[in-house]
Amino acid sequence: MKDCIIEAGTILCGRGEDGAELRFDSCIRVQDGMIAQIGPMSAVAYGMDHLPRYGGADKIAIPGLVNSHHHFGITPLMNGVPFAPLEMWLPQFRGMRQIGPRLDTLYSAIEMLESGTTMVHHIHSGLIGGPETWEATSNAVLNAYGEIGMRAGYSFMMRNQNVMGYQSDASFIAVLGGSLSEWAKGQLAATHTPTQDYMTFFRKMRADWHQRAPDHVRMNLAPSNLHWCSDDSLQMMVETARDAGANVHMHLVETERQARFAQELNGCSAVEHLHRLEVLGPELTLGHGNWMSHSDLDLIAGCGCAMCHNASSGLRLGSGIAPVNAMAKRGIPVALGIDQSNILDDRDMTVEMKLVWALHRETGAFNERLDAAQVLQSATEHGAKSVGFGDIAGRLEPGKKADIVLIDKEKLERPFVDPRTPMVDTVLHRLTKSAIDAVFVGGEQVVKGGRVTTIDRDAVMGEIHERLSAPETEQEAHNRKMVAELMPHVEASIRTSDHDQGYQPYRYNKLAET
Repeated sequence: MKDCIIEAGTILCGRGEDGAELRFDSCIRVQDGMIAQIGPMSAVAYGMDHLPRYGGADKIAIPGLVNSHHHFGITPLMNGVPFAPLEMWLPQFRGMRQIGPRLDTLYSAIEMLESGTTMVHHIHSGLIGGPETWEATSNAVLNAYGEIGMRAGYSFMMRNQNVMGYQSDASFIAVLGGSLSEWAKGQLAATHTPTQDYMTFFRKMRADWHQRAPDHVRMNLAPSNLHWCSDDSLQMMVETARDAGANVHMHLVETERQARFAQELNGCSAVEHLHRLEVLGPELTLGHGNWMSHSDLDLIAGCGCAMCHNASSGLRLGSGIAPVNAMAKRGIPVALGIDQSNILDDRDMTVEMKLVWALHRETGAFNERLDAAQVLQSATEHGAKSVGFGDIAGRLEPGKKADIVLIDKEKLERPFVDPRTPMVDTVLHRLTKSAIDAVFVGGEQVVKGGRVTTIDRDAVMGEIHERLSAPETEQEAHNRKMVAELMPHVEASIRTSDHDQGYQPYRYNKLAET
């Protein structure tokens, strides 16, 4: 825990009722890793000459950014997987090479920290094997975040049905035959694990990490998606989370095909079905939400749910554009997630925020649009609440943890920005990671001069390069061969269904009238 003084010519504390809340020519006193006081240097630093000092009048301080929806480090593109619609993209992950959870986590964590993201919800793509393997994998991920100095919410995606498509796994595997069938059965073995076993593991991990790092780790739950989870499994997960006081993050109607399948299966929308199951509530964040109707959004708002908008992901995979303006109009908290990676194939939230702002301008002359302060709030305060740290982070104010990004004002405004330009607009539209001078988590400096200070980043990058440039192992080559044989079957199952027929072209996805 760190005590220090952080000075800034401008402190962007967060969003208030009238827009961005700003303090000028102030400093932040950090005590035991928390913001103890914000005010003029003469008052705050009086008698504190023994404390280390950072920043200066030429710096702008903002809250640490939050990536509320993240899966793993080395991106599919880096691993040779071409972009495709979601349902034909995900199966190809099974042929990707692995570098181990520590290196993989550190890679994306470096990208996040150096671009101002101090907190992440790491949604592990799936645990395989038994509880001993689950614990080793999960601890390796969380230890890596601890090593580099980030706060992390952690959850593991759970699926127990329809993993390969919109049909039962047994019926899908039945048409494969031979070695491909046996390989696929092994790939889907985790779906046979009882949900109760996962809940027992969750409770143990939650207790362990509450003892080890209560302010740096939040254990959450992540039912994968409506079509991937049985109703009984989904209800058990949400009940477990509510009993533990944990958060839940669930992918939902990411693609139009998912929305149509839910309607076909349940006779109502995916959101309506969740409402009937009584799983909608303030502990639940719904990820993506690209294909929701007005009535869906009314239900979400009424139940106090949050949304996580993954703009780059929806565009890169052709999944859709979430109706974020309609969400904001209803008062639904919207967090931001980079998902697998953003439009630059990295985890730079300063880029994602610009995309979100531009994507939701709409075309009317007087329609309500997201302003810069709202976008920043999504990437900070709303994100912290979704990840599970809303009580201690997300804003710069006394009583919150000192998760602070210091921006070089000269680099931000180079060569000139008119003083009449609102500072929050300048930060949103002009901030790039090259202007980030320092990053603090709990008062501890984790980025200096644009580079992480807590690990040897060059050694990490070198080790990753060495591992991925080495020849394929026999198992890696076999997995890649099996995926190549699998994909024609995946594509055929989509072509023969009705879920992709008559899709809606989008500039903004048309909301249903009901």
